[in-house]
Amino acid sequence: MPARVPSALRSLTHWALASGATLLVVSGCGLGRGGAVADEGARQGDPLDSPVLPTHLAVPAPPAVTASAPRLWVALGARLGGSQPLVLQAASGSLTLITASGQQHQGRELVLRWSPEPLDPPLRFSRRVLGPFASYESAEEAARRWQQQGVRTVIAHPADWEVWAAATAPPPAGELPQPAARLVELELRQRLRPELQLASGSVPLQGPLQLQAPGGLRWRGGVFSGPFRLQPDAYGSWTLVEQVPLERYLLGVVPHEIGAGSPPAALAAQAVLARTWALRNQERYSVDGYHLCSDTQCQVYGDPGHAGSAVRQAVAATRLQLLSWQGKPIHAVYHATNGGVAAGFEEMWSGAPLPYLQPRLDGVAALQQRFLIPLAPGQVGSLLATRTGLYGASHPRFRWSRSLDAAQIAAAVRPLAPNLGTPTRLAVLERGPSGRVLALQIQGTGDGPGNSVVLRRDAIRRHLRSLPSTLFLVSPEGTGRWRFQGGGFGHGAGLSQAGAIELADQGWSAARILAHYYPGTGLVNLDQLSPGPAESAP
Repeated sequence: MPARVPSALRSLTHWALASGATLLVVSGCGLGRGGAVADEGARQGDPLDSPVLPTHLAVPAPPAVTASAPRLWVALGARLGGSQPLVLQAASGSLTLITASGQQHQGRELVLRWSPEPLDPPLRFSRRVLGPFASYESAEEAARRWQQQGVRTVIAHPADWEVWAAATAPPPAGELPQPAARLVELELRQRLRPELQLASGSVPLQGPLQLQAPGGLRWRGGVFSGPFRLQPDAYGSWTLVEQVPLERYLLGVVPHEIGAGSPPAALAAQAVLARTWALRNQERYSVDGYHLCSDTQCQVYGDPGHAGSAVRQAVAATRLQLLSWQGKPIHAVYHATNGGVAAGFEEMWSGAPLPYLQPRLDGVAALQQRFLIPLAPGQVGSLLATRTGLYGASHPRFRWSRSLDAAQIAAAVRPLAPNLGTPTRLAVLERGPSGRVLALQIQGTGDGPGNSVVLRRDAIRRHLRSLPSTLFLVSPEGTGRWRFQGGGFGHGAGLSQAGAIELADQGWSAARILAHYYPGTGLVNLDQLSPGPAESAP
């Protein structure tokens, strides 16, 4: 039977085959998540024979978002390359492609293919890696701790979220919620170069490329206005980026995140949060030369032209407004429904508590007296048996039940615990103030220390993906099967979209809804923020 290869390594190996990279395995070391790995204690010498190597392909960072003309660089398509051509089609009129040297090519449809360009000598990279992490937020916290040691870090998403530093960086001090730092070494022997396909043959293109589409660009079922860039990323592949004004970006986000049919106050609250989240997270993909992605790793961004009048009114009514704390945009996290109790930031991610993201019962005053925070472990079941008086109870996953067998659980955690064997026991080791599970232990029949694994915080849902939240009780359901009874959908911190919709239906304003879910924050205009990096906000 062939050996199982972790998913992150499979993704990196696919990239290596497409771009001509070689994964160098250091003698005495095994393959791990992310590439060739050298255990810190076992590493002997430097196979690359160089004291200083770059960690990755250097890509210029996107420009900072300004208050005077806020514009985001959003990736419509990432990791482009390989055997699949890139087809760019105008919605109307024609497209204009401009190379880095100023050459222009026009057409209603432009087809690009990818040609390998040999590198002589090859490019070599070496980096110390932390991760994988279940979320950007957990990676960001690990990076912050490492930076306190004077280490310069980069957050990247090759297949999962990781933190990179120079190979010579000291290992992180103290306890971190992931395996020890490992060494990854790569050699890139070729790079992908785009070529424009014409009837007369192929034309090599020098990037980055500018793309103008006065009549719009058709892309994955939508039409986008641009302007656009086609640019390389940190891995040797390419990204199609739209340079989209902030307010237009919100038209493509709000209906996908909360639903266009939501009441006006809920739509307005969502618009403020989506704007705040985008500003706070503008460094999220800076390693790849853009601000944000367009999928669920960021905020889902679709065709702004599909936004109806209610969404347009909500965005216009809150134009350039966002939530701030101490002059910076807040961590404007939100989710579908919290199951009746909001989570604290520290319950979901490995950061310090935030004053405006505290655990609290999300319901009427009488229930707030009945279910005092922190919840006692014995109250979790009583809370899950309650619906009336809790906000957002109409959501289909406000209460839920899932059944998982030993084979499903073993497969889910195999990348973390290959020697687990067959799971025999699941135990909640720790709960947070809101009752959410902070640590879930899985014990198996395997021999040795690898027969047990503990999933913590967001890693629980990352591996047990069928669980809608970490607010649950778990109990045996016959031999080799467990029943999860839970509530909520999502991480549970910040605004509950189902709760906001219910409160808006009761007549609450957007400002009151936001103050309820983010107490102590201020609703300000973009130009009222304090200068400095947005990501430095608490």
